Amino acid sequence: MKTIQIVDVSLREQAACNGSSLSFKEKIEVARQLDKLNVDAIETAPIVNGKSDIVFLHTLAPLMTRCVLVCPVGLDPALLPDTWEALRAAKRPRLNVVAPVSTVQMEYQFHKKPPVVLEMIKAQVAACRKVCEDVELTLHDATRAELEFLAQVVRAGIEAGAGIITVCDTAGVMLPDEFSRFVTALNEAVPELAKVRLSFEYSNSLHMAAACIFASVNTGFGQIKTACAGVNEPSLRSIAHVFRAKGDALGVNCNLNMTVLEKSYEQIRLILSGRKTHEECVETTPVHDLNFRLSKSDSREAVADAVKQMGYDLDGDSMDVVYESVQRISQKKAESVGPKELEEIISTVSLQVPATYQLKSFVITTGNVITSYADVILERNGSEVHGFSTGDGPIDAAFLAIEKLLDHHFELEDFQIQAVTSGAEAMGSASVKLRYDNKVYAGRGLSTDVIGASIRAYIDAVNKICFEAGVK
Repeated sequence: MKTIQIVDVSLREQAACNGSSLSFKEKIEVARQLDKLNVDAIETAPIVNGKSDIVFLHTLAPLMTRCVLVCPVGLDPALLPDTWEALRAAKRPRLNVVAPVSTVQMEYQFHKKPPVVLEMIKAQVAACRKVCEDVELTLHDATRAELEFLAQVVRAGIEAGAGIITVCDTAGVMLPDEFSRFVTALNEAVPELAKVRLSFEYSNSLHMAAACIFASVNTGFGQIKTACAGVNEPSLRSIAHVFRAKGDALGVNCNLNMTVLEKSYEQIRLILSGRKTHEECVETTPVHDLNFRLSKSDSREAVADAVKQMGYDLDGDSMDVVYESVQRISQKKAESVGPKELEEIISTVSLQVPATYQLKSFVITTGNVITSYADVILERNGSEVHGFSTGDGPIDAAFLAIEKLLDHHFELEDFQIQAVTSGAEAMGSASVKLRYDNKVYAGRGLSTDVIGASIRAYIDAVNKICFEAGVK
C-alpha cells in the first residue's frame, strides 16, 4: 500500500483570489484545522505584501505541530531571503520554486525565452537548497509545455536539489486518459523522477481533477494538491472520499484524519467564504481536557511543559513572553492559571509583533461623580513616554492618553471585552481594531482587570501599525 501525501493550498488560493480578506486569526484558524485534519503540508501565499506576510509566517511557523509549512518563491533571487527568514522557524519548512514552462507563459506572460527560464530555475533551486533541505519545484502549465524542454527542466531541477517535482495542468483541459499518457511520457523521458517525489496539481475547471489524478495512480506519483474552497483545485473532501472508497482497490492510502474530516472541512470552508469568524470556530472546539494549574512559583520549564501538553510548540522568544504573562497574571489572581487561560495567553502571544511600545504603568481615576482620568507610561527604545487625558469613562480616557503620548490619532474600528473564565477572579480578554491608512489592525490584551486588558490590546494594535506600516 502506497501512501500519497496531501498538500492543501487553501490559504494560497484564497490570497490569490481575495487578497488579504482574511484576518490573522482566521488564517491561523484555517491552518490549525488543516493540521488537525493531518494534511501532510500546508502551502501559504508567497510573500508579496512585505512585513504583513512575514509576520503571518512568523506567527504560523511554531504553531504547526506536524504539517510541513510550504511557501512559494518565484524565480526572482531577491525574494528568497525574506521568504526563508519568515519560514525558517517552522519545524518542517519547505521552499517551493514556482516557474512557468509552457511557451505561452514563458514568452507572453513572463517575457523570457526558454533557455533563460531554464537557467533561472537552476539558479533558484540551487539557492533554495543551500538554505533549506526540503525544496519543491512547481512547473506551471506543464501539460502544454514541449516535452523535450519540460524534461530538461525536470532534470535540471533534480540535479540542483529539488526533492519534489510538481507538474501542473494549469488549464485543466486534459481528460483522464490524456493526463495518464502525459505523466507516463514524462516518466519515460526523465528516469531520474524515480529518485524524487512526483506531485500533481490539476485545475478543476472541467470538474474532473480527481478522475485525472487517480487515473494516473500507476505512474509513480506521491503527492496531490487540494483545497477546501475555491474553483481551481480539486476539493480536499472529494479527494478524501476517493481514498476512503477506492483506496484499497487502487493500492493507495493517505494520512488524512477521516474522523474529523467533515467537521473541520466545513469550518475551513465557512471561514474562507467569509461566513464564519475565528471566534465562532473556537467555540466549537473545546479546550483540551487537562487539569494542570500554574502559579507564580512555577518555573519556566513547568510552563513550557504545560504548553507542550496543549499541543503547541513555541520558539524561545514566544515561550519567554508566555512565561512572563503567566507570572504577571498569576500574581494578581487569587487562583492559579488553568488550561483555558493558558490557551488564551498562547493565542495572544502568537499574534504579537516586535514591540515598539511596552506598557510600564497606568493609573486610572474614575467614578460616578468625577470625570475619568488616565495616566499612562509606555517604554520605547529604553526611554519612557508619558501621556494623560480625561475621557468618557476609564477606557476612553486610557485610549486618549495613549494617543496623546504617541501624538497620533487612530480611528477605533471595534472594541470588545470578554471574560476568559468565570468567577470573581476571571481573566479578562480585550480586542481592539484600529484603522490606519485604509487598513484595520487588530490587537489583543489579557489581564485580571478589563482596563488593563484594554490598554494592552490597544498597544498591541499600535505595535502592529508601527511594524507593518512603518509608523514611528
